[in-house]
Amino acid sequence: MPTHGSYKYSDGSEYTGEWNDDGKRHGLGYMTFSDGSSYDGRFENGLCNGYGVMMFLDKSRYQGEFTSGKFHGLGIFQRSDGMMFEGEFQDGKINGLGVVTYADGTHGLPRNEGVFKEHRFVRQDTCPLVIQKATQAAQSAFAQKLT
Repeated sequence: MPTHGSYKYSDGSEYTGEWNDDGKRHGLGYMTFSDGSSYDGRFENGLCNGYGVMMFLDKSRYQGEFTSGKFHGLGIFQRSDGMMFEGEFQDGKINGLGVVTYADGTHGLPRNEGVFKEHRFVRQDTCPLVIQKATQAAQSAFAQKLT
């Protein structure tokens, strides 16, 4: 059975949420980091894992799936200037199928929808199912937030 509590780290980071018997963040929790960013979502053995929402100091945010502390799986990353990527992430990078939407609502010419490799658009393709699943992952992440 998880334990609930808060802890302030020496670097100024602070965690409130569930802990496992080994004293690691585990389950639902909210963490503010020393750089001003925050994470609200699931933890596993101390790391962001599962659905979560990461907010950055510049107001950029990622909502979706995490694995071992990194964006991994499906989600949406929105920059503070309004530019957005909906799709697949791997090991903390845009990697796989997805679409870029600019702040004005356009997708570029030609349309920036298709295959991305390490943040770069490499091939045009249609991927409405991946975009739909990324939106669902972002909604799931937001729905389980503590704050």
